Amino acid sequence: MQRTIVVISAGLGVPSTTRMLADQLAAGVLARLTQQGITAVLDVIELRDYATDIANNMVTGYAGPALVQAIERVAAADAMIAVTPTFSASYSGLFKSFFDILDPKFLDGMPVLFGATGGSARHSLVLEMAIRPLFSYLRANTMPTAVYASPEDWGGSGSNPLEARIGQGAAELAAVLSARPLRSTTSEPGTAASDGAAGLGLGLGGGVPGHRDKRARHEAEMMTSLPFEELLAQTRRR
Repeated sequence: MQRTIVVISAGLGVPSTTRMLADQLAAGVLARLTQQGITAVLDVIELRDYATDIANNMVTGYAGPALVQAIERVAAADAMIAVTPTFSASYSGLFKSFFDILDPKFLDGMPVLFGATGGSARHSLVLEMAIRPLFSYLRANTMPTAVYASPEDWGGSGSNPLEARIGQGAAELAAVLSARPLRSTTSEPGTAASDGAAGLGLGLGGGVPGHRDKRARHEAEMMTSLPFEELLAQTRRR
């Protein structure tokens, strides 16, 4: 029995504390799954490598081949570990933009363990005030424990050391994964895999319809908010 865990790191530097936290969370999950006789494969996506493609997708509605492959990897995963640096008391723009271009159905029900890094422990509320609402909106199955790491945490000081929080979060994700059936990997019409490929627009220029759908909904909302007289005038001009 094998599980695939996609690891999303929005760290900007090399090396990055964001990537360090993501790696430690992933290692914790792997160790606990191994103890249960479950094989897991990690698929790490460094968002910094796709920053230009993500920005282009946001303004054009189309993803380049490299970004399409990254999105495919998310769609095929059994679980996710996602970590972002904290900017202005929230997640980074790169982190948010990546999830904005994903089709929301890809994360529907997916177990997600998330974390954040920052320059001060004062920003730890980013976990519950920004990141958890994002994944809840995407209908992901978020773990009860989220992990925040500030500079002083890396030394293991404090009454609740970083290692303990990582262990708790990793144990929760491993428990959920061990109880879940394997996701379908067939390509028959109507399966999750074929639906995911269709959603990516493969073979049609790599378009990702989720972003275009948001634009269409926005335009529809704008139309319905217009005064009746203006709507009537637009109808007569057509």
